[in-house]
Amino acid sequence: MGVLKRFEQRLEGLVNGTFAKVFKSEVQPVEIAGALQRECDNNATIWNRDRTVVPNDFIVELSAPDYDRLSPYSGQLGDELSGMVRDYAKQQRYTFMGAIKVHLQKAEDLDTGLYRVRSRTLAASESQNPQQGHQPPGQPPQASPQRPTAVRPGPAGYPAQPSGPPPMPSTPPPGSRPGGRAGAGGAQTRRWIEINGNRHQISRPTLVLGRSTDADVRIDDPGVSRRHCEIRVGNPSTIQDLGSTNGIVVDGQHTTRATLRDGSRIVVGSTTIVYRQAEG
Repeated sequence: MGVLKRFEQRLEGLVNGTFAKVFKSEVQPVEIAGALQRECDNNATIWNRDRTVVPNDFIVELSAPDYDRLSPYSGQLGDELSGMVRDYAKQQRYTFMGAIKVHLQKAEDLDTGLYRVRSRTLAASESQNPQQGHQPPGQPPQASPQRPTAVRPGPAGYPAQPSGPPPMPSTPPPGSRPGGRAGAGGAQTRRWIEINGNRHQISRPTLVLGRSTDADVRIDDPGVSRRHCEIRVGNPSTIQDLGSTNGIVVDGQHTTRATLRDGSRIVVGSTTIVYRQAEG
């Protein structure tokens, strides 16, 4: 059973109690949970072959109406979301630099049903600092956050913001150095995809793209299947159709499997994905 499904079932057990009113909100807790999973994937940093570090401190920005509905339950919801992130990290073999925290924050520029997720990596000493780890409700943590990630839960989504590469954690593990997968001559190969100006790091051997919240990268496009296609890292990397309804087009050719090169353009539904890789 997937991590999101287990999270959803835990909340269902509370639906007649604390969370009965929460589920009437435009923003559903399971949508936030899916966004936190993607935030981990998009900001994963490979330290060595045995350790990939992901953010452990998250800010969920909500519209004023959604924040007013969810904030009375922020403590319990934050605990459930933190547990979900921990379970997902264990499944993906991610590690953290410190304790996992999820904060809710009001954003006046968001309409009802829209939200954003920001994240950062805090070392254990920072996450345990009461001046940084326990801010008053609605106040952002003290340290400089990572880039904001716009999340689009439905067709009328908040426009995505351009993103850069994820920042490095503040303290590297002893005896290790950051980098991607080893290429020829010991060089490190970094791989990522770009969708509508957003960069999604490829930090695992496979990356599933689709419309489902269980996909590694969710694409909100009615022409995209729930599990549409899969990128497989290698020399060279390839893309494989997963039995989708509308198929894939790679560099202008309809196909079920293709080799990827830097700059390859993949079309699924009406969405264009650019595959990138670079040495160093």
